[in-house]
Amino acid sequence: MLVSEWVNHEFKPDHLIDPDDKHSRGFTNDVCGRLLCPAEIDWNNPVVRAGIRDRSEGYIVTDMSFPAFLYDKYAANPDDLEEGLFKGKILLQGYKAIFTSHSSAKDVEGDGDGADVIRNNRVAKKSSAGVKVKKHIAQIIKMRKVTPCSITYIACQVQFALSSVTSWRSIDGDFDYIQFWVNRLLEWWTRKVFGRSHRGDLSNTAKANMSVNTLARQRAQRDDAAFDLP
Repeated sequence: MLVSEWVNHEFKPDHLIDPDDKHSRGFTNDVCGRLLCPAEIDWNNPVVRAGIRDRSEGYIVTDMSFPAFLYDKYAANPDDLEEGLFKGKILLQGYKAIFTSHSSAKDVEGDGDGADVIRNNRVAKKSSAGVKVKKHIAQIIKMRKVTPCSITYIACQVQFALSSVTSWRSIDGDFDYIQFWVNRLLEWWTRKVFGRSHRGDLSNTAKANMSVNTLARQRAQRDDAAFDLP
């Protein structure tokens, strides 16, 4: 429900996203589609939109691409796919909503010099004069810093919230959450349960051009350039 509220507030679409209707999300919805679109292609191009919706060769969306919502301002630099990665506003909102309270998700601007939510929660607890103050998740699990696993968890939650899938599953069409976010351990069992996807139809060229592989090449090129410096 919160994700639809954030998207409606920020993008102000002509047809607001119904928080109770998952079927109207995903790539059939222009705003959700823009946020789920692979970073290496442009959702604003009508050919791209049609290709993704038709699942055409070259436009199959899999776990081998970074979705746009992961990026700062929801846009990637094709020459440096690491720039702005994991700095998407909606990703940060999702993180704060789950770990440090729904109200804290309203404060995501700036460089993190705002209120100390953990300290403020302690102060509120002491000054409540016997009134029980609800702890947020980060405080309950004694979480003092962000971890890669926690970012992974939130990214999965946002991806699911933007999609049209009505119940959680490890594979959403051609997108494999486990492959993308966690590991390859459950691949065989997942395929057995959920059947064949179009991932196997991708050419080696298409795979090479997807943002996950492109970013890896860019990192290698920078490392090589640094090594060659006198």
